[in-house]
Amino acid sequence: MSDQQQSGRCPVIHGGNTATGRDNMNWWPESLNLDILHQHDRKTDPMGETFDYRQEVRKLDFEALNKDMHALMTDSQAWWPADWGHYGGLFIRMSWHAAGTYRIADGRGGGGTGNQRFAPISSWPDNASLDKARRLLWPIKKKYGNRISWADLIILAGNVAYESMGFKTFGFSFGREDIWHPEKDIYWGAEKEWLAPSDERYEDVSNPATMENPLAAVQMGLIYVNPEGVNGQSDPIKTGDQVLETFARMAMNAEETAALTAGGHTVGKCHGNGDADALGPEPEAGGVEEQGLGWTNPNMGGKAANAVTSGIEGAWTTNPTRFDMGYFDLLFGYEWELKKSPAGANQWEPVNIKEEDKPVDASDPSIRRNPIMTDADMAMKMHPDFRPVCEKFMADPEYFKECFARAWFKLIHRDMGPRTRYIGPDAPQDDLIWQDPIPAGSTDYSIEKARKRIAESGLSIGEMVSTAWDSARTFRGSDMRGGANGARIRLAPQKEWEGNEPQRLARVLEVYEKIAAETGASLADIIVLGGSVGIEQAARAAGHDILVPFIPGRGDASEEMTDADSFEPLEPVADGFRNWLKRDYAVKPEELLLDRAQLMGLTAPEMTVLIGGMRMLGTNHGGTKHGVLTDREGQLTNDFFVNLIDMANAWKPAGNGTYEIRDRQSDRVKWTASRIDLVLGSHSILRSYAEVYAQDDNEAKFVNDFVAAWCKVMNADRFDLEPLQH
Repeated sequence: MSDQQQSGRCPVIHGGNTATGRDNMNWWPESLNLDILHQHDRKTDPMGETFDYRQEVRKLDFEALNKDMHALMTDSQAWWPADWGHYGGLFIRMSWHAAGTYRIADGRGGGGTGNQRFAPISSWPDNASLDKARRLLWPIKKKYGNRISWADLIILAGNVAYESMGFKTFGFSFGREDIWHPEKDIYWGAEKEWLAPSDERYEDVSNPATMENPLAAVQMGLIYVNPEGVNGQSDPIKTGDQVLETFARMAMNAEETAALTAGGHTVGKCHGNGDADALGPEPEAGGVEEQGLGWTNPNMGGKAANAVTSGIEGAWTTNPTRFDMGYFDLLFGYEWELKKSPAGANQWEPVNIKEEDKPVDASDPSIRRNPIMTDADMAMKMHPDFRPVCEKFMADPEYFKECFARAWFKLIHRDMGPRTRYIGPDAPQDDLIWQDPIPAGSTDYSIEKARKRIAESGLSIGEMVSTAWDSARTFRGSDMRGGANGARIRLAPQKEWEGNEPQRLARVLEVYEKIAAETGASLADIIVLGGSVGIEQAARAAGHDILVPFIPGRGDASEEMTDADSFEPLEPVADGFRNWLKRDYAVKPEELLLDRAQLMGLTAPEMTVLIGGMRMLGTNHGGTKHGVLTDREGQLTNDFFVNLIDMANAWKPAGNGTYEIRDRQSDRVKWTASRIDLVLGSHSILRSYAEVYAQDDNEAKFVNDFVAAWCKVMNADRFDLEPLQH
C-alpha cells in the first residue's frame, strides 16, 4: 500500500505478522530454517487427531462415486462450459499436472497430497484454469465428504475421464491423504519470475542433462517443457532432447514418454483463442471477490471456444472426446508448418488437411478448425529416439493402448509406494518393478534365538547399529521408497555405495546371512534386529536395562524385483547422523541433514536425539571421532549433549569443516567435531532440545526418546503393519 493510500486512514495497532514476505527471521537469512521438519503440524489439520483417512476411504461407496464422476464429465456448466460438452480434457490435464510434478531425484512432488489446492502450484502459469476443474469437483467432494480426499479426487477425475472417453485404464488406487497448507520442503527453482528463460536452470541449455537437480521442469511455472520450444523458440529436435531428460527425471523411459505424450494428446485441446494479456491475475493474486478463482477472461462470452490458457489454440485430433489412434493418423499423415495462434503462440498446423479430418469448434459443431501440434508433438515424429517408438505404436494399436495404460497408471501412482498400500476395488494385483515389490517375510521364527545369535556373533555395537541404520535411512516419505524392508542393501547398487562402507557391510552381512539361515528369519529382519541388539548392549553399559521394540515380518527382495537404475537417486551423498559427507558441497552440511531428516519423516527433536545417540554408539562413517564427545564410547549416555553445551569448553575451527573442542583453562584439545555436531549447540532451537537431553534428570528420557525415534526409522516402510491393510 502506498503512502498516499495509507494517508487518511485511521491508525491501528497491528501486532500480528500476517503478511506473506514478512518474517521475523528475515533479519538472518543464513539461519538454518527447521520449518520443513514441522510443516504438517496437527494445528493445521482440521480433521482431528483420531481421523484416519486410509481407514475412512475404505467405507466409501466406490460404485456410487464412479457413477457420479461419469455423470460429471458431460454435465456442462454455464459458468465454465465444457469443450464439446465434455470435461474430460480439462480433468485429465488437472490430474496430469498434479501427478506430473513428481521427480525421482528426491521423490518429492506428485499428486499424493492434494497440494494443487495451494500456492505456488495452484497459481503456476502452466496450471491456468485448473482452478475451474477443482471447483467443478466440489459437489462430488461435498457429497462424499471425509471418505474421499481432494488428493484422491483430483487424480481420480483424470482416470474416469479417460474411461468416459472410451479408454480402458490399468486401474486406480485410493489412499492419498490431504495436506492442509503448502509444502515447505519442495525446491521448485531459484528463479524470481514466472517462465524465466531455461538458461537459468542449466549449465548449458543445449545439454538437457545439465539441468539443476532435483528439478525436472525446464522453466519456473511449467510442469514439463515449453510447448512452443526451448525458451519459446521452435526446434522439435532440441525440444525432444528436453522431453527425454524431463521425463527421465520422472522415472519414465523413451517408450513410456512417447506413450504418455500420444495418449495425453489424443483427447482434449489447447486454449488460446483470444488475448492472453486480457486475463485477470492468477488465483493467489486475485481479489477477495474472486473467491480463489484466477485468470478471469472478460472475453469468454459463455463459450468454451473462447478460453485462453496456454495460448496455443486447437485440438490434436479429429475426435478429441474419443480415445483412438487419431493422434498418430494426423501427426504422421500430414506435413506440418509453424504458425501463430490467435494469442500469438507458436504452434504447428497441417498443410492441405482434408475438411473431414478437422475437429469441430469446441462450442459450435457447424464449424471445423485446424488441428494443432506443439513442438513436443513434432518431436514424436522428428526425434530419432521417439519416431521408432511411435511407428511401433502405429503398427500395433493394442500395444500402444497397453503401454499408455501402464504409463498413465505409473504416472498417477508413482508416489504412492508399494502395492500393499493400494485401496479400492480397481486396484490392480500385478507386482510392477517400479513399485519395488517385496515378498512377505517370516514371523514364526524365534526372535530370542536370533537375538542371542546376534549378540554372540562378535560384531561391535557400531557395526550392528550402522548396518541397520544404513539399510533404513534410504526411506523417503516423499514417494514411500527405500527403507530396511527388502534388505536391498545387499543388492546392487546399494551394496557398493560409498556411504554404506562396502567392506564393513560385506563383513557384517556374511555373519547375518548365517544367522538368518539358522533361525529362519529374513536377512532384512536380522539387519534391523542387529541394530536393536547393539542399542540394548550400549544402554545396559550405561545403566539402562531396555528392550528395543521389534516387529518381525520383513521380506528379502531379489535382484529380479529390483530396478537397480531407479535406486541410484536414493544413494545418500551425506549423512549427518553418521557424520559423513561424500564430498565438499556448496550446500551446508546442516542443510543436507535437514533434507535427509525430512525425507525420513523425522521431527527436529527426533533428529537431535538420534544424532546425540549415534555419536555415543560409534557409528561415525569410517570410524572418525568427530562429535564423539565422551570417554565412554559404546555406552548410550547423554554425554554428547552434556559436553557440547558445557561452558568449560571452547570451540575453534580446525580447517576442512572440522572444529576442536578445547578446555577453556588449559587450551587442551578434548574432542573434535563437525558442523553437524556444533549446529546442535549454535542454533537456538536445536540448542533448546540439546539442553533438555543434557539435564541431569533426563538421562532416561534421552534413552527412551532415542529408542522411539530409532524404531520410527526402522519401521517407516512397514506398510504391512497398517491397520486393515489389504
